[in-house]
Amino acid sequence: RFGYRRLHVLLRREGHAVNRKRVQRIYREERLTVRRRGGRKRAMGMRRPLDLPLVANQRWSLDFVADQMTDGRRFRILTVIDNCTRECLALVADTSLSGARVVRELDAVIRQRGRPDTIVSDNGTEYTSNAVLAWADDTGVGWHYIAPGKPQQNGFNESFNGRLRDELLNETLFRSLP
Repeated sequence: RFGYRRLHVLLRREGHAVNRKRVQRIYREERLTVRRRGGRKRAMGMRRPLDLPLVANQRWSLDFVADQMTDGRRFRILTVIDNCTRECLALVADTSLSGARVVRELDAVIRQRGRPDTIVSDNGTEYTSNAVLAWADDTGVGWHYIAPGKPQQNGFNESFNGRLRDELLNETLFRSLP
């Protein structure tokens, strides 16, 4: 069910020092290619209810909010929330936010605030990218993906995003990004 890249990450997690190209070659020789299915790529992760955080930096939530500028160009804002203190740790606005950019922004927040125990997010492509999966392995941060179609499982961030939209995005016309 996994491609060679994901198998390479899993082998590294188990402590095997193996080259990605070798995994790809063996994968191809054994004809392990998986037939492509329709639909979105979904990340594998914990699917149990989360306990309420008791201290700061125990759990952070990530989500995106989208809007557009006066000239019609769209932009997105990455929101990072501490679930215990309900504090917004970062707002990152840009026209393109890749998984590598999410990792850079998380590193910047960690330098200021310290490392969280767990990060909660949806199954968006930015959060399931190889850059984010490798970063989570390297830093030892646990990553919890909410169930598809259940934004209420990330309620702290959804509540913040609603207020952000009401108080800022719906009240302001953006000509450009700062």
